[in-house]
Amino acid sequence: EEKWEPKGNSSEAPIVVAARKVGFAEDVCKDYKRVLEVPFSSSRKMMLTVTDVAGRKELCSGGMPLKSGTNFLAVCKGAPNFIIDYCTEQLMPNGSVMPLTEYSKAQILGVVDRYSCRALRVLAIASRDLPKLPFDAGNEDISTDVKFQACRHKLRLLGLVASIDPDRDGVPESVLSARGAGIRVVMITGDYLKTAVAIAYNVNILQPDDDETSSAVDCARLRPNGDYLPHAEMDLLTASVRVFARAKPEDKLEIVKSL
Repeated sequence: EEKWEPKGNSSEAPIVVAARKVGFAEDVCKDYKRVLEVPFSSSRKMMLTVTDVAGRKELCSGGMPLKSGTNFLAVCKGAPNFIIDYCTEQLMPNGSVMPLTEYSKAQILGVVDRYSCRALRVLAIASRDLPKLPFDAGNEDISTDVKFQACRHKLRLLGLVASIDPDRDGVPESVLSARGAGIRVVMITGDYLKTAVAIAYNVNILQPDDDETSSAVDCARLRPNGDYLPHAEMDLLTASVRVFARAKPEDKLEIVKSL
């Protein structure tokens, strides 16, 4: 029996699989001309695309309705706590649109936490209807960051996507062997803290009797005021922490230097 096997980025592949399961054709992208792509970065915590949807009343057959006069659709995908900050409304299950209140944001982040505690990687997806591009497409001097900032405001939250990146074979056993040999295994990841903690338990980096508050940290703690902790404080922190979450590339360098 012929089977599809997803390849590539472990965050992107599950979205492609989900799209195929709900009926999207393999070549659906050819019908949607992409005019801008801002790739994910550890500082942005999201990626953004802008697609030409001129002449469409809905995104696809039976899909999300587009506001009258919409010619472009901006879509953001990334860390839920970052995406939600830029959302002012949300798409409801019946297709209606409602304001995204602080109460709703708290509820959604609660769902993110519950998924993350199951070692699931959670992404939020949001969009914005655009009658025209909010920047001069013909001006080559406009930076990608400026275009990104111009498009990411007043977003509509579409939903969450939760997926799992399974443990590699032999990893839990290898970690136990290393621990038995007196080696302290440390995980540095870009994942959300609760996701990172759940994965760390699964692969034996964290043990059931560990105190999560001291054994796992968001890397924002390394730079509480924007600047990294003094060397002595950094060394004290890295001496006990085994899981560093939401790490930027520069965080990884500072952690390794301290270790």
